[in-house]
This record gives sequence, structure tokens and C-alpha cells, in this order.
Amino acid sequence: MTVLAHQVDTVTRDALAVLQPGFEGTTAPAWLLRQVSEGLTAVGLFGRNIASPEQLAALTAQLRAEREDVLVAIDEEGGDVTRLEVRGGSSFPGNLALGAVDDTGLTRAVARELGRRLAECGVNLNWAPSADVNSNPDNPVIGVRSFGADTHLAARHTAAYVEGLQASGVAACTKHFPGHGDTNVDSHHALPRIDVDLDTLQARELVPFRAAIEAGTKAVMSAHILVPALDPTRPATLSPQILTGLLRKELGYEGLIVTDGMEMNAIAGTYGIERGSVLAVAAGADAICVGGGLADEATVLRLRDALVAAVREGTLPEERLAEAAARVRALAEWTFRTRPDARPEGSRASGIGLEAARRAVTVTGTGGPLTAAPYVATLAPVANIAVGDETPWGLAAELAALMPGTASGVYPEGASAADVLAAAGGRTVVAVVRDAHRHPWMAEVLDALVAARGDTVVVEMGLPKGAPRGRLYVATHGASPVCGRAAAERLTTP
Repeated sequence: MTVLAHQVDTVTRDALAVLQPGFEGTTAPAWLLRQVSEGLTAVGLFGRNIASPEQLAALTAQLRAEREDVLVAIDEEGGDVTRLEVRGGSSFPGNLALGAVDDTGLTRAVARELGRRLAECGVNLNWAPSADVNSNPDNPVIGVRSFGADTHLAARHTAAYVEGLQASGVAACTKHFPGHGDTNVDSHHALPRIDVDLDTLQARELVPFRAAIEAGTKAVMSAHILVPALDPTRPATLSPQILTGLLRKELGYEGLIVTDGMEMNAIAGTYGIERGSVLAVAAGADAICVGGGLADEATVLRLRDALVAAVREGTLPEERLAEAAARVRALAEWTFRTRPDARPEGSRASGIGLEAARRAVTVTGTGGPLTAAPYVATLAPVANIAVGDETPWGLAAELAALMPGTASGVYPEGASAADVLAAAGGRTVVAVVRDAHRHPWMAEVLDALVAARGDTVVVEMGLPKGAPRGRLYVATHGASPVCGRAAAERLTTP
């Protein structure tokens, strides 16, 4: 009986070790600290957990008082997807802007500085970068989170990002394997499907992941997508053919495999999070990400108990769970023992985000800069869940700082050009959009504005696609505040 009790305790600890749960609040709740002391090896942070760098450092210190090598993970891509600066917007442009510049040294420096800031706050695992090739411009969830639609560009910048981030002592988690770029469905809502052949997958989707593996990425995140050419029945997160057969055996990857959020509807709405978590570990995943929406102790215990029960019932081999837990602990040990490169000297590190954003801006059209305070009309789509709607974006504040007297308004779907022109009066309209090609109502408003006022300026802060509109057409390749600042400078500088 003593041996059996020991075995059960080991399985329970291993089940806790493979979970990466979230929680509510800006301090660690008692239940979370208790679970860390009992074997939980990783936690995930979201915007709701962060108020300031000082508060975040205190929070991670709380966790490390229970376990000194605890993995503290975050979804900090920079650009449109930020948790560290969720209330004010990121100090860095995102991947599309870096891809537009196409300077791998710059990408490496940006990732290193972002990682340094995370490390200073006690964060040691970043669920980034996105290695997805954005081959479908109508993709509702990737877009500017990708380095671009060119496979080899995406590959070289993925590798540079991994190298820069890990030089800071923060583990990279390259996502979303085997590639989420050719989807037209957001996996937060439903299960996307990619219908391409194996040759296309090898030549396009898998190339950036090969580059990331060669660069030494410490983790890879699976995608909740169905790829029939690889597995006709199960999404990648739950597929032995994809996680073990392709990623482990064919690509030779030996690091940690992390799932995307298990409460996303692509999994929760089809398999359920308990069964989905068991299937994911059985398929080859080592860590279960959950907590974007479900963030309480009951969820942790449900998943722990589901994994333990699966081992007892024989549906999940105990050796597979133990292997997964060992990989989590090995990464925790790496982050604890790793000493980052020295901090870059001089002012370039602190200003690297704005430098990158400035270099990413492109301007099409004729005529000089604005000569009088304009009216900024932000045509605002509903943000996807990965980006969130709590992070500010746009150009109005940045332009007003350079041109006092600038007025502005926000226009959701249903607004018309007449509404904008009435508010603008006689001012030049600066129309700010985000992925105008994906929103017919937005394109309609832009066309009407340009027809009515030939001096209209258009600023695209999403994916630029289609013919440029307006007297000036400015593409920022992202919507973070530094992208807005860079565009404002271009509009006001002779």
C-alpha cells in the first residue's frame, strides 16, 4: 500500500506539473501558491494580472517564494498583442512591422529588449513568436502577428526573434504549429481547417518552424487546427501524427510542446477541456495552457484529476505523463540557471521599438505633410480575442501631441462618411483603419470620404492590401502606440 500511495502521489505531481493555468488578480491567490507548493510548475499571466512592472515583479517574487524555478509564462508578442503594456499599448511594433523592415538584426534587438523587460519583471517564458506564414490575407486571427506572407522572410525573422528573446534569458515558445496562417476561422470561436497538400505544408508552413528549431527555441505551441493532409480526424493539438510523428520524429524537435489555450472553442466546444487535455498529452504535448477564460482552482483540479484518472484507467500511459512533466521541469531548470547576455549599452535599447516602427512606415501618394490640425476618424472593427479590446490603438493621441488642436472621433460598423464629414467640418480628415480589406463597411466609408474630400489621408494600421486610397496612404504594419507615433511624425514632418 505504501508503494501504491507513492505512485499515486507521483502521478498527481506530474499531472500538476504539466498544467499552465491562469488566475485572477494582481497578487497570487492562496490556492495558486498552495498548488505551486504541491507540484504546479508553471503559471500563465494575462493582462488582468498586470498593473505595472513593479507590481508584476512583486507577483513573480510571490510565486518564487514557493518554488524558485517556477515557470512564469506570458503572451507578449509586442505590437497589437501585449499583456505587459495592456492598458497603454506596446512600446514595440509587432511582427508584420519587423518583417516589413526585413532587418534580422533589428528583429533580434527588438526581441532581446522585450525579453529583457520581461526578465526584469520575473517572467521567463514567452508564448511568442508567431511563426505563421500569413498566406491568407483574410485570416481573422493572425494578420499583423505574422512576419508576412513570404515563407523565407517569416523563417529568418522567426529565428532572429528566438535568438534575441532567449539571449535575454526568457524562453521562446514558437507558435502555432504546424501553421495557422492559411485559415479563415479564428480558433477561439471554432475549429479551423487547412486544406493543402503535404508538399505545400513542407514548402510553406513548416519552413519557419524548422528555422526556429535550428535557432534553439525552447518551446513550441500547437495550433487548434485541422490539417487533413497530416491527420484527417484530429486537430494538431490532439494529433499523435502531428505532435509526435511530425514535430518530434521528422523535424527532430526535443524541447517543450505547449498547447494553445484549451478553453478555446476549437477544443472546448468539440472535445471538452478535460478530455482534450488527456488527448493532448497522449498525443505528445508536454504542457497544457489554460486560464485565458477559466482561471480558478476548480479548473486546475478538474484537469489534474482527469489526467490522473486517465493514467489509472490506462488511457494515458504513465510514462508519457512522466516524460511530459520532466520536460516542463527541465525548462524550469534552464530558466533558473540561465544567465542572460549583458544589457546593451547606450540609448538604442530603450528606443529600439520606436526606431523599428519608424522604419516600418510606408507612404504612398503626393503632396506635403499636414499644415493644419486635422480631424482623425478611427474606423474601429471588433478586435479579435488574441488582441483584446482593452488595449488602446490608433493615431489620434499621437497626432494631437504633435499638432495641438487635432480633433477626433471613433466610428464603429454602421457609421457613414456623412457622419465623419459632419464632425470634421472643414478640417482635413485622417481616416484610421485596421484591416480595411476584411471589412466591407470600412472600405465603403473610405471610398465615400475620398470621393467627397480629395485631401483625405488614410492610415492603415492593420494588414495593407489592395489599392492605396487618399491623397496620402500611410501603412504602419501594426497598431501599437509606437506605430501611431511613427505615422504621426511622417504626417507632420516636411
